[in-house]
Amino acid sequence: MKKSKWITTLTYAALIIFGTSFTLPFFWLISTSFKPAARIQKWPPDILPMQQVYAHQDGKSLAVYIINAPDKKAGDVLLLNKLKEGNALVKYADNPRSTPMVVSFDNLTEKAKPGLEWKNYTKGLTFIPFLQELRNTLTVSILSVIGTILSCSLVAYGLAKIDWHGRNSLFIIMLSTMMLPAQVTMIPIFAIFVKLGWVDTFLPLIIPAFLGSPFFIFLLRQFFMGIPKELSEAARLDGCSEFDIYRRVVMPLSKPALATVGLFTFMGAWNDFLGPLIYLVDESKYTLSLGLAMFTGQYGNEYGMLMAVSTVVTIPIIVMFFFTQKTFIQGMTMSGIKG
Repeated sequence: MKKSKWITTLTYAALIIFGTSFTLPFFWLISTSFKPAARIQKWPPDILPMQQVYAHQDGKSLAVYIINAPDKKAGDVLLLNKLKEGNALVKYADNPRSTPMVVSFDNLTEKAKPGLEWKNYTKGLTFIPFLQELRNTLTVSILSVIGTILSCSLVAYGLAKIDWHGRNSLFIIMLSTMMLPAQVTMIPIFAIFVKLGWVDTFLPLIIPAFLGSPFFIFLLRQFFMGIPKELSEAARLDGCSEFDIYRRVVMPLSKPALATVGLFTFMGAWNDFLGPLIYLVDESKYTLSLGLAMFTGQYGNEYGMLMAVSTVVTIPIIVMFFFTQKTFIQGMTMSGIKG
């Protein structure tokens, strides 16, 4: 009995350790989003966010402001490793109302203390048209979810609940298309959308969702096959058509699987970078994934703002999964995709 408890304890401890390791990238994302630019690429890195501060001869922490650097604005934090000469306007960090004084850079000692750099969020969310890109991303994501659920559930119902000649062969052919990499079909599909005049619109990002996805059709088919046939037969005896059975019997019983498909589709559309990059030209139509790319450019990378906006973009997905994880796991386990 004691041996069994020890095994259980060690198992849970191992799971906690491995589970925590998977959260480290997200922790580092949040930590970096609160770091000033001077400390993001510091080595060894700061585990927790640290503010860049300075001390004068009296040893007190000082907030430093530039007064004689043409490439800086008043209020920017001084980087001693970039400016070698001149004076700085300083005041005590713990007393913002203190009288500013002018000191030489040579009389300042660089220090660091725990603190959060909220400017990364305020500057990052205004550096790009965040609300506009958020609206574009939500438009594409929500319409993609609607299209995927409608198209895939209809096809899956036909493959699972209607007995017709050749359905298994067609199902195998459909699954075989999953072996084709997206890179193989990218150019032909782009040529089709060019002929249709859909480039620089949201249609290439939305319409394919209304044409079905082999993986989601497979997932829903497996779930539909687990629904007792007696329910469908009873509905037919009551005079229901196949569409009525699909709408009134099968769909209400398939909420876990539909939620799984919806969550997968939303995450894919929300994080999609290649699709918007190929089809969108007008910056007013950019999605958040393209907006994040604006923080890295030819003349420098704004890592602090990039991490801050990335955190804001990531949180909705985490919150959504947190509130739907029970339904999500139920949909996965009851649709034939089991460990």
